[in-house]
Order: sequence, then structure tokens, then C-alpha cells
Amino acid sequence: MASHDDSATLAKSAKSVTTRDKRDDGPHNGNVMNVERADFTDLVPEGRAPVQGMEGFDPCYSDIVDYIIRCTHKIWDERDVGLIYTHYTHNIVLYLPTMTIYNREDVVRDTIQRLVSLPERRGNATQVVWNGNDKDGFYTSHLVTGSGRYTQNGHYGPANGRPFVSRTVADCMIHRNKIYREWVVSDQMAIIRQLGLDVDAYATKIAEGRLAQGFKTLDIGETGLMLGQYPPAEKADLSIAHTDLERHTLTWLHESFNRKMFGCYRDIYAPTVMWHGPLMKELYGVASVTHQALALVGAFPDAQFAPQHICSTPCNEGGTKVAVRWVMEGHHLGFGGLDSLGDPTGKRVQVMGMSHYHYKDGKIVDEWTVYDELALLAQIRIAQLADKPSAEEALDN
Repeated sequence: MASHDDSATLAKSAKSVTTRDKRDDGPHNGNVMNVERADFTDLVPEGRAPVQGMEGFDPCYSDIVDYIIRCTHKIWDERDVGLIYTHYTHNIVLYLPTMTIYNREDVVRDTIQRLVSLPERRGNATQVVWNGNDKDGFYTSHLVTGSGRYTQNGHYGPANGRPFVSRTVADCMIHRNKIYREWVVSDQMAIIRQLGLDVDAYATKIAEGRLAQGFKTLDIGETGLMLGQYPPAEKADLSIAHTDLERHTLTWLHESFNRKMFGCYRDIYAPTVMWHGPLMKELYGVASVTHQALALVGAFPDAQFAPQHICSTPCNEGGTKVAVRWVMEGHHLGFGGLDSLGDPTGKRVQVMGMSHYHYKDGKIVDEWTVYDELALLAQIRIAQLADKPSAEEALDN
């Protein structure tokens, strides 16, 4: 396990800019882009030569960070929704916290619906962590901070003009200009609360719609955290890691969320750490970070924390940023920091989350974590609605 900052081992291969001097390459200096310190105009430069292999990609993209930021902006901010046809495969699988989309036409339809409801929304790229190459495919984890007003009647109900700000992380698998797998976690609960909507009513509406489509939350018993009466696994599964720092990250995540050894945070986080979490929480210090982890586990004490993907890139601000896509699956058995869930219901839920960690000098100085509390509440409501017919039958009998 390595606790040092191994940025040097994470450097991405890049070739020099050939058509313009490196000194004219904004803050990038001929390397793959970093979002940090770069203004938007530096992230979508005109005429920039490729600085890494981009075989099969449109010629406007000089590297993979340029690709994900530029095409996202064109689709969402410039309204070039039709780029989805050239940037997504026909059989794209898009995973969301409450549903999964299985084809390109539904991605187009969903994008248009969101643009109609939130015409003033702007998504500002906060950071992009990535790995891969143009031969085997790229993986990007794109953190976006979105803001706007609710000015058109849409899926949130009657427009009220209220402003909002929320975070979203989109993880994409990309090959030859096309995204073929995507995971998106958007903090919808933050938006719902800022718009002043009835949280429970909105979650119930989602649950009723999903149940009408035949979807229900299934309780299959144990969560996988423990096998029978055995304790959690002593060691983390490190098979998805590529570097010492990634292995270190998976190790302490397992130690805290699965083995419940939250005291390790004193050695993991810097005393000055800033924590940017769901509902746009901004907290400071190791004690705050520790309590947020306890608050999540407190609601689902039998949940298994399972990382799905990890990647890392060096950062212009110094150090390295590590992105982890993870799933927690357990039962709503306790009181935690998720106030909207109310009293424990015993219902099974799955939390899909994304976390970005910024390491400097061996410690985490910033953490961005996104999961959607609204999706959790909707899952509980689906399970409760599914129980309702059987309860009514029992009363009739």
C-alpha cells in the first residue's frame, strides 16, 4: 500500500504540438488538457493539433479531455443534440440511479426533455479524470457543476423561476469518437429542494411511474458484505487498480466502508481537507468527512461498498486526482444523515455514487462525492408501493 503521491508514474504519453508553439497552447503546454486553472476558451481551442493518439475521432479533438468537454458543451449548451448520433453508438447503455437507457434514440429524447425544462442551465466542467488510449478505448470521469433556473413547465411540474446549483458526474467508455457505455449520477435531490418542491411527493411520483412499467426493488436477502456469520473480507479487491495510489485508495475505502474502521481517515485526509458532497454541502476538516461517511453507513449499516472503476491523472494544481465509481447495496435499517428517508423501513436500496479525490503530499486535500438521495427515496417508495396490494389482500382476508 502506498500513501505517497505517485504523480510521476501516472503521466500520460503525449506527443508535442506540431502546428503551434507550446507557449501558445494556453495552460496545457503541449500536454493532455487539465481542467484546473483553465478558462473555458482554453478547453475548446481552435486548430489545436492532437497531443495524443486520437485515431477514429473527429479532427476537432486534440485529446480525450478536449473531446469530452467540447462535445458535452456542444450538445447541452449549444443545443447540437444531433451530435448524439455521431458521438453515441446505436446500442448505448446509459446507467442512471433509477433507470437504465438502452438505445441512442432514448438518449436523444431524454436530452431534449431536460433542455426544455431547464433552458438556462449551464454545466461548468470542474475536472476530468481519465485513462486509456485510442486503441483499447478511453474512460473518462467528468465532474460538472450545473446551475440555472426552472423557467419552463416540465418534469419538475409548473415552472417557478427559482435558481438552482447541483453537481453531476458522468463516467464514459469511449472508442473511436463514440460513447458506448455511460454512468451518470446527478444530485437531483439538491435541485428538488432548491426549487421548493415536495420531496416525498416527487419521489412517490417517480416510484409510481417505475412500478407501472413493471420495475420493483427486489430484496434477495444478504448483501454480500458478509458470508453467513463471517466478518467482512480482511483485504480489498485491488484487481481494478493500475497504480500504487489507486491501490491505496481502494484499500482505505474498503477499510472504512466495509470494515467500519473510520479512524483511518486521520491518516488519509489532510487536516485542511475540503469536502464537497450531495445537496451542495461544503464541509471542512477530517471530523466532518468522518461524520459524512458514518451518516451514509448509518442509514444502510449492512451495505457492501463495491468499487466498479478507478482511474487517476496528475493535476496542474499539484498532486494527483483519483476518480472512483462505486455501488453500495444494503437495507434501510438505521438512522443516518439522509433526513428525507425518515424512519428505517428495512427496504433494500442501491446507491450508485462517484467520488473524486485530490491527493497532495500523500493526503487528500479535496473530495467531491455525488450520489442522489432522491433516487434512494424513490427506491424505498417503489418497494412500499409493491407491498401495498398484498397488505390490502391481508386486510380483506
